[in-house]
Amino acid sequence: MHIYVEIKEQLGQVACDSLLVGLYQNMKVSGSYLEEIDKALAGYVTELLSRQPKCGEFGEIHSLYTCGKLAAKHIIFIGLGNKEKLTAGKIRQAAGTAIRAAQKANARRVLAALYRGEETLPDAVQAMVEGSLLGLYSFDYYKTEKKAKAEVCVTELGLLAESQTDIAKLSLAVEKAQIIAESISLARDLVNHPGQVMTPTKMAWHASQIAKEGRMELTVLDKGAMEKQGMHALLAVAQGSVQPPAFIILKYTGNKKSSSYVSFVGKGITFDSGGISLKPSENMGDMKGDMAGGAAVLAAMYAIGRLGLPVNILALVPCTENMPSGSAVKPGDVISSLGGKTIEVVNTDAEGRLILADAVAYAVKQKVEKIIDLATLTGACVVALGNVASGLITNQPEWCNQVKAAAAAAGEKVWEMPHFEEYEEQIKSDIADLKNSGGRMAGMITAGLFIGHFVEAIPWVHMDIAGTSDTTKAKGDQAKGGTGVGVRTLVELAYSLAEA
Repeated sequence: MHIYVEIKEQLGQVACDSLLVGLYQNMKVSGSYLEEIDKALAGYVTELLSRQPKCGEFGEIHSLYTCGKLAAKHIIFIGLGNKEKLTAGKIRQAAGTAIRAAQKANARRVLAALYRGEETLPDAVQAMVEGSLLGLYSFDYYKTEKKAKAEVCVTELGLLAESQTDIAKLSLAVEKAQIIAESISLARDLVNHPGQVMTPTKMAWHASQIAKEGRMELTVLDKGAMEKQGMHALLAVAQGSVQPPAFIILKYTGNKKSSSYVSFVGKGITFDSGGISLKPSENMGDMKGDMAGGAAVLAAMYAIGRLGLPVNILALVPCTENMPSGSAVKPGDVISSLGGKTIEVVNTDAEGRLILADAVAYAVKQKVEKIIDLATLTGACVVALGNVASGLITNQPEWCNQVKAAAAAAGEKVWEMPHFEEYEEQIKSDIADLKNSGGRMAGMITAGLFIGHFVEAIPWVHMDIAGTSDTTKAKGDQAKGGTGVGVRTLVELAYSLAEA
């Protein structure tokens, strides 16, 4: 899609197929950017606001054809809600909803003027572009008959600036938005592909493409290399599958003046059957997305590389399937780990924490400064937080606060869970150092604390994205399927690390 910024003082002068215009709650036409449109349309906007008082509520859509009374052929009014509560996240959602409505109206050239005066702020423009691009995302790779939208689709997106100076600033915001939207779309694609395609080997291939474009060092450890390293927890999970595991190491050095690195770690279970502790068959197919944490890390690295951020990141994505077979790890087995601790496997469906234990232990051995891991780890997180927020566990409040700030800037909701020492009792084993499941009570917390046993004293945050990594319906800038959650947070975190 071609995205451009132009100077136009009057909305009525803008020639396009669809003009996207925002409405606030309790908005008045007089003295607002709606006045010109209302006059040209013989009071239509005044009538709309009078007869449909809810049209300014967030997400409400109203549209009409202008019949030549304006340069724009078609107008879509999108509700923005309370002006005082408008956020970048809401702008993204509104833009996604509006752009889909434009596409349904067969618009090719769209101009987004969700709200005048303030939309010249780079953050708002970035949100509009991201929302528009992500609102048009769809995953139809395996359909033999493509949808009709492929015949008529949005090809141009215009944004308004008030001066030549604004054009320069906003063009940078547009470029950043395109990179982030493409990165989130990549994460969604990785999650949406079936497990037979998105194998550990395929994940490693995608990492190789990211490394080439972002000038990163790539190392992929195979089974033999993992054995030499001592990654026995990861290999225990992998031993039930015929698909070979892969341990992806992406090293991005954006700040050559510094020798310190921060590690982004993502769970890469490309299909999770539960192993011998087999999951119920209903919805098991969704477990192709159990590598959403790894997808977010790879996609964030793609964005960071393209943005050229002056920061050093060591990205680690342990990839394997978790399958039942005659060679699979069994409940009751005791395994060793890269971190040196022994683990009693009481539930083979608690496998994500096993591969992450080896991954964070590898980060420790590389002497990284800080660690954050992302994982679709527990159903308990979904029970606690639903699909609204991701859960956090940490061993250092300062690092966690930095992650929270990045998530807030990204518009992704997170919530820190407690880690009282009593929870540690649940993961103690009678026959080994630890057991890999502490039972149903406080399941998200004990799973996170298990990983924490392998980070030593390094500042660490665990983000459980089990409830936020996919959605069952399209809404706003989200399409059905993988959401790409975590990508924005990691990119914003990289920005904050670069500024530190």
